[in-house]
Amino acid sequence: MPDARKLVEVKLPGAVGGQVKLTGVIARAAFHTMMRNFHSSVLYRWRYAGPTPERLLIAPPDLRTADPTIANELMAGTFVFAGQVIEAIDHSPFDAMPPSQEWLRELNGFGWLRHLKIVENATARRIARDLVEDWIMVNGKWDDLAWEPDIVSTRIIAWLAQSPLVLQDSDQTFYNAFLKSMNRQVRYLRRIMPNLPPGKSRLKAAIALASATLSLSGQKRYTRSSARRLDEELNFQILPDGGHVSRSPGAIVDILTDLLPLRQAFTARGLEPTKAVMTAIDRMMPMLRFYRHSDGAFAHFNGMGGTQSDLIATLLAYDDARGKPVLEAKYTGYCRMEAGNTTIIADTGAAPPIRMSQSAHAGTLSFEFSSNRQRIITNCGAPPEHMKDWAQLTRATAAHSTLVMNDTSSARFVAGTSAEKWLGPVMVSGPEDVRSSIFDNARGHELVMSHDGYAASFGVVHERTLILEQDGKSLFGIDTLVGLPVRGYDEFAIRFHIHPTVSTSMAAGGESVFLALPNGEAWEFEATPGVELVLEESIYMSATFGHRRSEQIVIYGNASQMSSVTWSFVQAGSSRSRPLSDVDLVEAQRLDAEEQAAEAEKPDH
Repeated sequence: MPDARKLVEVKLPGAVGGQVKLTGVIARAAFHTMMRNFHSSVLYRWRYAGPTPERLLIAPPDLRTADPTIANELMAGTFVFAGQVIEAIDHSPFDAMPPSQEWLRELNGFGWLRHLKIVENATARRIARDLVEDWIMVNGKWDDLAWEPDIVSTRIIAWLAQSPLVLQDSDQTFYNAFLKSMNRQVRYLRRIMPNLPPGKSRLKAAIALASATLSLSGQKRYTRSSARRLDEELNFQILPDGGHVSRSPGAIVDILTDLLPLRQAFTARGLEPTKAVMTAIDRMMPMLRFYRHSDGAFAHFNGMGGTQSDLIATLLAYDDARGKPVLEAKYTGYCRMEAGNTTIIADTGAAPPIRMSQSAHAGTLSFEFSSNRQRIITNCGAPPEHMKDWAQLTRATAAHSTLVMNDTSSARFVAGTSAEKWLGPVMVSGPEDVRSSIFDNARGHELVMSHDGYAASFGVVHERTLILEQDGKSLFGIDTLVGLPVRGYDEFAIRFHIHPTVSTSMAAGGESVFLALPNGEAWEFEATPGVELVLEESIYMSATFGHRRSEQIVIYGNASQMSSVTWSFVQAGSSRSRPLSDVDLVEAQRLDAEEQAAEAEKPDH
């Protein structure tokens, strides 16, 4: 396994800032937590009982893929969640001793009901009905974990979507109990939603409430308020370019998976979806293509781990426009370059708002690189929920394909501190002045970017230029540290994490790295002559495999001795035989500046 010391965050004097701002955020979070606890107290729970809806009007579809293998396991009493298994053959899984909190959360969310639906027989329907009935009996009144807001939202959406499975063949007693429990959960979620932390959880609650309002009878008086709450969250969380305010690529997958069925629910009730719903969907759809590499996988930025390819394919089937992705998502903070069979995706964004940063990574100016349906350079990604011990390590700058100063992340987190109790593992500070520009020229695509994440601690600004040539067979880069580095803290490492399917070997006497791809392609990496160039172990996080051993190319140096490093990836057999030199890149940047200035002076027509 890779040396964990290569991924840890070093704390230095003066590295933590914004204490006053953080205190205010904690105070607001504490207040909302207090209000949630009040509305969850024994003295208040009686208010969630109310008139039971007479019937279920519609069942929104579930876009998530069902697996018959999982269905057979559930029917056999085997419950595999969060990488752990419980056998519940002669008793209810809700009475079993859970192996972990993650396992228990997944059990209580009921997202797994969709697998039973694919079997489509009386046995599967009876088992689904029995499990829902077990939950109502064991946790229906109250359970601290089962009634966590995010789990309640997930369960409402799952129960509504799978209601035909659960309610078919049921008697009137169970039908009424189902609707009564559903109504209780909806009333609870409606009451506590204003005090939920901002982010995906609050948006998911708004979607769940809107779905319930459309699906259950007797909810007409809540139609306007539920639509208004949903619109407010969408307008706040979905940025103009279609990205999510958290900057997580995975967030738009989760949101679209729940929002598209809601749009269909509006139509099924003969109603027009609100403008905010339609606009949000139209904005997010192109971002699905923006984040994708040529092999269909999403880039590993800000909490994105393994890609559910079947789910992405389903979501893309709803994309009527099928337009080519934009080159720059300015509001979310990412850039994309394509040439030939090569794709580059880079992180060019500042830190997200504190309350939205639970999944944010310190990966500013990192990039991923793929060619001809094969990923070559990646970030380490994010672990699945049941591997939380890895989460903080993979959020560090060293887990990304970018420059790292003194083994220190360019952003700081509250993990392991008292603030985490109120806010979760948020990012409390990070790069604020992040600049980027992307343009085409005679050579191809050029991306120039910089960030100030190391300015306060080490006195330097990281600048990075990427040039992808027109044929897509050559990628050139230059990393520069601008400023006067703090004495004794001027060591840097430029890391390039390699996809685990790519084979590597040192070449040219240790001055270059040869990369052999499974598809038969070969690439060569070179850097400024004289730098310390090494291959080290790395790790690649995958929701399917957990984690996989991989490698990384690392360039070591001292900013006081070498403030600029050039490097290149060149496909074997291409006409380019050497990396761009510092002089080449400086001259290229000068010419680009002249071109931009000339363009700016042209009169508008």
